[in-house]
Amino acid sequence: MKNKQLFLAIAIISTVAFSACNKELKINETGNLVHKTVDEDPSLPSITVNGAKFHSEAFGPADSAMIVVLHGGPGNDYRYLFNFKAFADQGYRVVFYDQRGAGLSQRFPYSTYTLDLAFEDLRAVIAHYRTSPGQKVFLLGQSWGAMLATAYINLYPNDVQGTILCEPGGFIWQDVLDYISRAHDLNYFGEELNDAAYSAQFISGKKDEHAILDYKQNLLDAASDAGGSLGNEGRVPYWRRGAVSYKVHFDLANKNRPDWTTNLHKFTTKVLFLYSERNTSYGLSHALKVSSAFPNAELHEVKGVGHNLFTFQKGWDQVYPMMLDYLNTLK
Repeated sequence: MKNKQLFLAIAIISTVAFSACNKELKINETGNLVHKTVDEDPSLPSITVNGAKFHSEAFGPADSAMIVVLHGGPGNDYRYLFNFKAFADQGYRVVFYDQRGAGLSQRFPYSTYTLDLAFEDLRAVIAHYRTSPGQKVFLLGQSWGAMLATAYINLYPNDVQGTILCEPGGFIWQDVLDYISRAHDLNYFGEELNDAAYSAQFISGKKDEHAILDYKQNLLDAASDAGGSLGNEGRVPYWRRGAVSYKVHFDLANKNRPDWTTNLHKFTTKVLFLYSERNTSYGLSHALKVSSAFPNAELHEVKGVGHNLFTFQKGWDQVYPMMLDYLNTLK
């Protein structure tokens, strides 16, 4: 802990020292604290849809059945889900994108977001990569990404031919709050809060100062990724987390208390629903409760792994064969 604080203090002192030089280095300038976004770095792979520039790339034959990978957060990025490129070798078109204001995608002011915008963005991404009306679309979501996939299916139950969901917090807002209360029980003497509070003495960001806020979000989340109630084997790799995206989606959902189950009875295709053994906040009872919104859900507990089971080899080795079998039956 002391070493981390010393390192952070040195970094901050270095920033101050740089500012005294002829070439001033400011913490809120592009690229100094966090990775640049696609509108700041044109060398990054990107698409422009629905009025925004998204960090995005696709692998595999363009006209094959499409798998759209939806990362968690809200506000994370798709780096930790790169194992899904393996499906491109099996003849699928695999699409990754960082959601609006997340990862390396373009940032927007807090006031511009709505919950519906996330669904419109997803529909626009699908339309961008789709090569024909008959091309099948599968959604694969982890955590918040699984919630986004389900909300989208609830809106457009006939537009998706299959889905794989991994530990969505819930599809009714109260279920999400119940899960969050277990998964993010804040330790007031823990390392992650101590690190964040220590940095706040030197670095503070206003409502839409994205680089500063993202940096602080990265610092706050880093220690909580590994271990704890989520049960992960190690730290989860990300490029950059979107602090405003995270906050605004939570605020909007807390205000509107959405129910994304109203049309799920129309989606009769089998849903592959995965949950981990080591995420002690989830468990079979929550998995049964959440998945019951679908008429045809097949549950699998993935042994010996935590919440981000797609990232680490032990989890991937277990789920890849069953996911491939599932997709091949619907392809």
